Amino acid sequence: MNLAFAYPKSRFEPAVLIDLNARAERERLSKSALKGFFALMTAWKLRDEDARELLGGMSSSTFYEWKKNPDRVLEVDRITRISYLLGIYKALHILYGDKLADEWVTLPNTNPIFAGRTPLSQMLAGGLLSMQTVRKLLDARRGGL
Repeated sequence: MNLAFAYPKSRFEPAVLIDLNARAERERLSKSALKGFFALMTAWKLRDEDARELLGGMSSSTFYEWKKNPDRVLEVDRITRISYLLGIYKALHILYGDKLADEWVTLPNTNPIFAGRTPLSQMLAGGLLSMQTVRKLLDARRGGL
């Protein structure tokens, strides 16, 4: 007896999930991810030491080498971090005007998630999980929640 559920036909086609464990996918995504990350850091006017920490921590020399030559293959963790940050950037620009969107991460925030701190300080302290939380918060706001 087959107990598999049959779902009704739909016009919705989910996006194909990307396997970041596949080196070929990381090779395809890494250069543009780094270029986007550095553009985002410029838009947010972040210090290089904060940008290095958002990437998971790295030396200054490595950071500047990556900035000069973004053609490399990133690890899963770094691509995931950059993905969250770019999603945050996109959500902010959907929710707010460009000026506020680019300042938002450095402004004190009264939302209980931040407890009066800036979203940037929260993400620096909490790493990847904090980036995920900020992304979820903004996506929920975009959805009207």
